[in-house]
Amino acid sequence: MAEALAVLPDAKLAAVGSRTAEKAESFGRTFDVPLRFERYEDLVSCPEVDVVYVATPHVFHHRDATLALRAGKPVLCEKPLTVNVKEAESLVAAARSEGLFLMEAMWTRFVPAVVRLREWVAAGTIGEVHSMVADIGWAQPYDPEGRIYSPDLAGGALLDVGVYPVSLASMLLGTPTAVSGVMHPAPTGVDAQCAVSLAYPSGAVAAFVATLPVDTPRDLLVIGSEGWIRAHPPITHPAGLTRGAHDRSKETVELPILGNGYTHEAIEAMDCLRAGKLESETMPLDESLSVMKTLDSIRELWGLRYPADGG
Repeated sequence: MAEALAVLPDAKLAAVGSRTAEKAESFGRTFDVPLRFERYEDLVSCPEVDVVYVATPHVFHHRDATLALRAGKPVLCEKPLTVNVKEAESLVAAARSEGLFLMEAMWTRFVPAVVRLREWVAAGTIGEVHSMVADIGWAQPYDPEGRIYSPDLAGGALLDVGVYPVSLASMLLGTPTAVSGVMHPAPTGVDAQCAVSLAYPSGAVAAFVATLPVDTPRDLLVIGSEGWIRAHPPITHPAGLTRGAHDRSKETVELPILGNGYTHEAIEAMDCLRAGKLESETMPLDESLSVMKTLDSIRELWGLRYPADGG
């Protein structure tokens, strides 16, 4: 995000907070951040800060985003919004009670290719959507103490990378009526990889594989009654689309991202704040809650619970 903001002339990275003074100082020097705090309380109370970007591990999102909201600061919070829907509902309620902007930082929603994908689907260019197929994975070395594989830090493939296809399916098809799936656990018990299917009221289905041990092509394919759309990899920030029809004709468009891609969600947050909006129409809070419910339902199938879930 520091790199993304640097290419926007109307954005300023004013302050950084970290869990240690050393890390805050190091980050501040690297990205020329004038204010550096070792306490998040000092960061969120800083008058130079207009909006807080929460990029801590997702097990801390509820705590850190709530801290910022209670201090009167709008929040852009990394995906997934929280660990579970109970935390997400609490966070959304806090934003609404304070009358402050809150958005899940699902950067994929805002890159130009996904914007065009959404427009093509809405315009009926491939007819009625029947299915969505995706895969996502970056090879992550096994570390039982690291964020990716630790139950205490709500690790696992689903919440780390599977949230991307779940959110994209939500964008295109809405809230699923049924979920199914299998997972293979890491030695720590979190899902090292999973395969998930989602069913929707229209009769459409979505399927995806999310994995931690290996790289995947990171493809996204949307299939309709009159054609299909393939996003150019990676699924998280495609820079182009290919659309095909049943007559075998094809159209390819290149839609480069600005900066490293995170720039687009920053633009959305700033536009919303300037317009006095409390949430984004592209990533609305009720949809973030729906995505979180879907993720909870998938984990419930597997009996995968984290300390953050309680009980």
